[in-house]
Amino acid sequence: MAIALHPSIDHGIKHGDSNFHGGTLRCHCATHKVVVRVDAQTAHNHACGCSKCWKPDGAKFSIVAVVPRSSVHVIENGGKLHIVDHTATIQRHACRECGVHMFGRIENKDHPFYGLDFIHTELSDQTGWSAPEFAAFVSSLIEQGTPPAEMPAIRARLHELGLEPYDCLSPPLMDAIATHLAKASGALAA
Repeated sequence: MAIALHPSIDHGIKHGDSNFHGGTLRCHCATHKVVVRVDAQTAHNHACGCSKCWKPDGAKFSIVAVVPRSSVHVIENGGKLHIVDHTATIQRHACRECGVHMFGRIENKDHPFYGLDFIHTELSDQTGWSAPEFAAFVSSLIEQGTPPAEMPAIRARLHELGLEPYDCLSPPLMDAIATHLAKASGALAA
């Protein structure tokens, strides 16, 4: 049985449509959903293992892509949005009621990604968004409680899906750093 990483990639990667030009994202509330219109195709779509990105229940990774900031428009129930962490580089705008991150924005004009917003295309009913291309911050799963012994199988599954896993150093070194941090924080038993 294959390791579950995220519902939108667990059964294979769906290819994007080069003629697709955007759609709408909706939060998970039953009524009065926050709706965000995105007037662009996404770029750099990827599986992200960081602890900051929103993930659906049970998912190890988020699926997140970027679009030009100017293409993101809150069109319904924007008053329900709040910034999750004002100190974070990426200001993640989430629904106060269901907790879903609708978009992330970098306000620091000196940041290399200023002008790009981060979105979760799984929040859209439209098909054609760009496909995930790689996996980032894979070792960060350990900091969130994933046992280090599971990392080789997770990386193998990412490769099987065609998503190259990336970390700052070699995977064994990043696992060692993340294991130390997870033990220090209590996410893993010492």
